[in-house]
Amino acid sequence: MTGPADIGALKRRGQRIAVVTAYDAPSARIADAAGVDIVLVGDSAAMTVFGYDSTTPITVDEMLLLSRAVRRGTTRALVVADMPFGSFQVSNDDTVAHAIRFVKEAGVDTVKVEGAGSRLRRVAALLDAGISVMGHIGLTPQSVSQLGGYKAQGRTASKAQQLVDDALALEAAGCFAIVLEAMPEPVAGAITRALTIPTIGIGAGAQCDGQVLVWHDMLGLTTGHVPKFVKQYADVGRDMLKAIETYVADVRAGRFPEAQHTYAMPEDQRELFEADLASFLHEKG
Repeated sequence: MTGPADIGALKRRGQRIAVVTAYDAPSARIADAAGVDIVLVGDSAAMTVFGYDSTTPITVDEMLLLSRAVRRGTTRALVVADMPFGSFQVSNDDTVAHAIRFVKEAGVDTVKVEGAGSRLRRVAALLDAGISVMGHIGLTPQSVSQLGGYKAQGRTASKAQQLVDDALALEAAGCFAIVLEAMPEPVAGAITRALTIPTIGIGAGAQCDGQVLVWHDMLGLTTGHVPKFVKQYADVGRDMLKAIETYVADVRAGRFPEAQHTYAMPEDQRELFEADLASFLHEKG
């Protein structure tokens, strides 16, 4: 089983870190078998699984449900759960109480918290409770309204420096890794070189220590807009649509089920059943 310290060791060895999101046991089993280092139960499930327009509506209970499923499907990779909006904004005590639920009820290895600044107090409180923390800066979807929409961050010198400062502060606070989302590659590269802990990029270029993609984006299951940083590795959505269309056509044409899809019964038992049924119907009629 991979732990946070193992992820740090990957950076020191110069080995790139592969991360994917997953939201159920079958997906987690596939990701684990494929060799990913970290499975992130992302609050992106608000959109990919529950159909919301943003990440903010998803609840702690919904995230716990998904995290438990992912944990059951994972035996090797590190499992990280996103702390959803509202679970860490109120107080340190509230943050720790929610995080403990993720560890005790879902069995995740660690949690992820968006932002820096005032969030540093939350990171310290979580670490004091014995819970490892992954940070997340740049485009933080839970704060997208404050950021002016889903757009790259750190594109001016002053804002880029702020991202570097935030990353250093999160490392000093004790995060074992940091997600860098939607920022210019030179900025992400500078942060990666400045930190001793790993950086995980998503839309942050190739200089990060690792990369993360959303399950539905990389497999062609996302409808509508897909961010420019996504590489689609398969078109599973198209294959699923074709398969289900074929199933519908087979059902309507009577081609399914065929003989090999049905259960038989011994001939003597069938005859006995039919005789008993005929007698029952005769008496009833």
